[in-house]
Amino acid sequence: MFSRQAIRSIRAAAPQRTLARVPVRTYAAPAAQNVKPPIALFGLDGTYATALYTAAVKSSALEPTAKALNALGGLYTKDAKLASILSTPTLTDGDKSAIVAELQKSIGAAGANETVKNFLATLAENNRLGLLKDVCDRFGEIMSASRGEVELVVTSAQQLDNKTLNRLESAVSKSRYVGQGKKLKVTNQVNPDIIGGLVVEIGDRTIDLSVSSKIAKLNKLLNDTL
Repeated sequence: MFSRQAIRSIRAAAPQRTLARVPVRTYAAPAAQNVKPPIALFGLDGTYATALYTAAVKSSALEPTAKALNALGGLYTKDAKLASILSTPTLTDGDKSAIVAELQKSIGAAGANETVKNFLATLAENNRLGLLKDVCDRFGEIMSASRGEVELVVTSAQQLDNKTLNRLESAVSKSRYVGQGKKLKVTNQVNPDIIGGLVVEIGDRTIDLSVSSKIAKLNKLLNDTL
């Protein structure tokens, strides 16, 4: 999707295009509208994600922005080369302009969001396109918190069917690990190394019911005994 040839072709077709100069302060809004994100994030990716959330709220474009960031994050699974291309330190302004345009095009109508346009241009301006995936992930954390979601990550040796996932969701939602009024956001990850069983992560809590964990405990017990 983002081959060097494609970038060169875009630049050749429009040599007069230069990257729009959109500084970080583009996210500023009238002081009268004070926006406080539901959670505090740290690090450079957290700073960008927080600024984007604030800008989206102030421009009344939170849900469209969330949709666009989710789509941008999904591009990484479709294009294995995307991360390395965005992290290339030798990108020219023309390269970055072409990449931003291609990113917007790749996510369809969601790319027309002015807040997202400014965000991508700002990343490019500051040579931070390599942070895009991390910012998308951190923005997702903010959105989950704003929606009152608690993340439930179920790791299994094989993909679980919907019936099993629904049963797990129903059981966990009634547990003390989920606060009142909270909603579960369920994700099933596959890791053959656990052999069997499940590893359940709820927020910052982990319940390891995997076969690999039981084998490790049994090996330790045998070693300690012998």
